Amino acid sequence: MIDPKPAVGRTTGQRRFGGTLAQIRSALKFYRVAAYATGTMLLLLCAEMIARYAFGQFLYAGGADAFSGKPFGFGLADAEPAGVVGGVNLSITILIVHGWMYVIYLISNFRLWSLMRWPFMRFIVMALGGVVPFLSFFAERRMHAEAERELASHPDAGQRS
Repeated sequence: MIDPKPAVGRTTGQRRFGGTLAQIRSALKFYRVAAYATGTMLLLLCAEMIARYAFGQFLYAGGADAFSGKPFGFGLADAEPAGVVGGVNLSITILIVHGWMYVIYLISNFRLWSLMRWPFMRFIVMALGGVVPFLSFFAERRMHAEAERELASHPDAGQRS
């Protein structure tokens, strides 16, 4: 169990992590993968929203063209009225996948944040990476570098006695 001691001792000034170095490195890998996956899905979501609301198009796979009845392979089709019948609406799939990826991303954020014992505002910035386009890529790079810097400067802070 993690003891509730502060990240930096009040009298000694020594840094203390909430986990071992192996746990922190594992959390860093998990955070990196989740950040890139969520960021990519967010960019797809933004493209889907532009196609839907600016051009009235959905991304479909399979099915048949609603007007001619010909087979529909893959591509954009009218949203209203439905341009494809019986196909898979990939626009909705992108929405759902991004939502679940964001949940996984928040779990990775919390795990890294709690092990590093960073301030709460850093967690907020990390969490915003899943809803602000491109921010997850920049935040991941900065948080990863900061964690590596802290691990290198305080090698004994993750030791357990």
